[in-house]
Amino acid sequence: MTTNLMMKKQGFKLGTFSSNCSSGMTVTKAPERWQNTWENNLKLGKMLDAAGIDFMLPIARWIGYGGETDFHGGVLETMTWAAGLLANTENLTVFATIHTAANNPVVVAKQIATIDQIGKGRAGLNVVAGWNKPEYEALGLTLPDDHETRYGYAQEWLDVIRKLWESEDYFDWDGKYFNLKHVAGDPKPLSGTVPILNAAGSPQGRDFATDNANYLFTPAIDLERSVEEIKELKQQAATKGRDVGVLTFSHVICRETEAEARAYQKYITDDNADWEAVDNLVDLQFAHAHSFPHDLLAQIRYLMAQGHGGFPLVGTPQQVAEGIIKLHETGFAGTTLSFVDYVEEFPFFRDNVLPILSEAGIR
Repeated sequence: MTTNLMMKKQGFKLGTFSSNCSSGMTVTKAPERWQNTWENNLKLGKMLDAAGIDFMLPIARWIGYGGETDFHGGVLETMTWAAGLLANTENLTVFATIHTAANNPVVVAKQIATIDQIGKGRAGLNVVAGWNKPEYEALGLTLPDDHETRYGYAQEWLDVIRKLWESEDYFDWDGKYFNLKHVAGDPKPLSGTVPILNAAGSPQGRDFATDNANYLFTPAIDLERSVEEIKELKQQAATKGRDVGVLTFSHVICRETEAEARAYQKYITDDNADWEAVDNLVDLQFAHAHSFPHDLLAQIRYLMAQGHGGFPLVGTPQQVAEGIIKLHETGFAGTTLSFVDYVEEFPFFRDNVLPILSEAGIR
């Protein structure tokens, strides 16, 4: 069995985000925007694995955000995507992102245990309690208006999965949301469980994450604000006897000179953003989700176009590294990375930014 890198607390974690989705994290019309083919994802996964990157995290999507590009209209399903990557890598943790309402927990328990066997102990589970109302409607589901119901359902869903992984016997389950007869979990994850990730902004969501997750995922829009937020989240988890790491997500535009990076930032965003898709995305996030602080909307719209709201890492390798070090100093346990074209841009990051992080002692 391989040690799951996301179960180790030491070191600042680095991963990628959304490479399974068309355009990745950049809502741009530029022709070189990310093509989320399996070939590109496999190439990226192997590069990340060889470079010592910790994890890959996908987004589960069922319909796109419209606009000229129909941002995220094309998406590789995350469980099968993770299985393929785990079969072709050696050390990387690969998460499957699963919407609780759209996936039966008995099935998910077996799927995760299966891909964990494929990866020799390197699978992860990103739990989504639900926020995107049009997607629910597309699937014939109803998104509850209140967060209490969403997270109550998610809690029982995860409790069922854990019971399947922990119990050696068949059992019945008579709950509020699930009524199961004579179920059992075989196989089980190789270490008995997998790292759990959850993005949460509402009070109910943060209760759920600090109760259940190894990592809580939240944006870094204002780092001074993030310092206090992370302290509060860590304290909330500590009162429950838990140690929960806080992850964020970042978007990288790294070039030899700052002028080159800024020019590319302008080209991708100011000159070529798919603003219709951006506004659809922002409207949905603020109507049904609390993942982003609502009082920072003006800042967020541009960041949404550039990198889905991710912390901007724009500049030279030294500047990008300093930005990552600042995230570490703020208290984050790690960050995801996205690029306009992951396969084309990651090698420059690997060769020029990772050594600086190693010298700084955070990797």
